[in-house]
Amino acid sequence: MEKGDSPVRRWEDLDNDILVKILQSFDLFQLIYAVPQVCRAWQLACSDPLLWKTLDLSVLQSNFIRILTEPYVFVDTPSREKLTRLLKICMNLSHGNIETLIFHYNLYVDDNQLTYTANRCPRLKRLVMPAWEKLEKPAIRRAFRKWKDLESLTMPSLEKPAYVIKKIARSCKKIAELKIMGPCDILFASTLVSFLPNLKVLSVRCTELSKSALVILLEGLKQLKVLNISHCIITEDLPPPAPTKILTELDESILEKASRLDKFLTCMSDSCIMCQRTRNDEGFMRWYKYEDLWKVDEVKSLAI
Repeated sequence: MEKGDSPVRRWEDLDNDILVKILQSFDLFQLIYAVPQVCRAWQLACSDPLLWKTLDLSVLQSNFIRILTEPYVFVDTPSREKLTRLLKICMNLSHGNIETLIFHYNLYVDDNQLTYTANRCPRLKRLVMPAWEKLEKPAIRRAFRKWKDLESLTMPSLEKPAYVIKKIARSCKKIAELKIMGPCDILFASTLVSFLPNLKVLSVRCTELSKSALVILLEGLKQLKVLNISHCIITEDLPPPAPTKILTELDESILEKASRLDKFLTCMSDSCIMCQRTRNDEGFMRWYKYEDLWKVDEVKSLAI
């Protein structure tokens, strides 16, 4: 260096705290594929715990087709292998520090991928996983056994929820927030009351919800503080031969039961676009038609 010249700073000499601050602005694929190639110092910085509090895979979707037999979804081999590679890289870099894990609505995880992820994410507090079609019950049970600290869960509706909800409740004593991406019938509502009675926040937005199921939730979840039923089709079963009635407003008995809540979020407006979409999809939202709207929730802590 000649006299009077400014000292030359190398990227690898950058203070680690500053470097990590910069890396927080990078997207996932830059972080795991590009940054580690710069130098050894940058490779080490990619493992900083601050970068791995959240693993957001909501930009990644499976290449799949729906089929008529179980598991009702076929994911092609390249798509499955891509997810496996990505999970391995992320788990190696994160060193077990992931607290929030988000999967896309159309990202289908198989049993082996779920088991591997659960083993490598022992500190998980929030899981957003609305697609369970390819998962067997034992794999779900094994995964939730690892997540003792889980507090928030976004999941699909289940045809036979008792077994799965019971196993989740037995392992995850801290669950306080739940979002269900699908219909919530009387059976599902009764299962929640039986096995997750301490829920404080529940969202069942944009789906078909019977009045009876709503009553079960309001009466049975004694600790509930926030309930979101925005854009739902609220139905009432009448004695046969009368058809099922779709309510246009909530009656006083429901409003009285909900008055104890801190927040009771509702929307049943003919002018609301989301209410219209729920009706057009007959209470079972086809989220693939609506870009990233599946990420939205009126409850801030459940939105993505």
